Amino acid sequence: MSRSGSVPGWLCGIVDAVADVRAEQLSREPLPRDGDGRAAAVLVLFGESAQHGADVLLIERASGLRSHAGTPAFPGGVIDPDDHGPVGAALREAHEETGLHPDGVDVLATLPELWLRAGGYVVTPVLAWWRAPSAVQVVDPVEVAAVHRVPLAQLVDPANRLRVRHSSGYVGQAFRVGNLLVWGFTAALLGGLLEAGGLARPWDRDRVESLPEPQGAHRR
Repeated sequence: MSRSGSVPGWLCGIVDAVADVRAEQLSREPLPRDGDGRAAAVLVLFGESAQHGADVLLIERASGLRSHAGTPAFPGGVIDPDDHGPVGAALREAHEETGLHPDGVDVLATLPELWLRAGGYVVTPVLAWWRAPSAVQVVDPVEVAAVHRVPLAQLVDPANRLRVRHSSGYVGQAFRVGNLLVWGFTAALLGGLLEAGGLARPWDRDRVESLPEPQGAHRR
């Protein structure tokens, strides 16, 4: 996996940074020492649209799920034996959740494994460029409530960045974009990539808000 000439300049900083990125730059949760955890993968898919310019693909998980209910997240899930690794799993899950056509996706890198304590997952993020965007939508409403192409300009806007406090005492970074509150694992990974790639702008880290229900029911 290597950078293609079709990758836009704004994404090159992230691609270059992930070659040396460390897990602690993307998550403050250390991997379990006993090697426990279910292997999973997520697709961190950056693209461009005529309407919003640079963007990233996120799903909004259905409110009836037992874990991570109602939260924005990267497409992804457990790695099955037939996936032959995290790349296959990330692309398969994205297709199953959003109808994404994998043929239009250029995989650029796999990132260090990260621990997602809620659910006990060891997650490999797969960084990719959406070379030929396809239409995306909710495929299975039992799993996914909505699919979003979130503009990068809104994510890096300091007015949309904050930290949230969970009732457990957890405090972590978040993004508020329209009606979406992106927090937990997804926000930490996204924020770490923006910082590493030189795209982040200074924002008020002292702005801390309590995480509202029902989003606070499960950490993501």
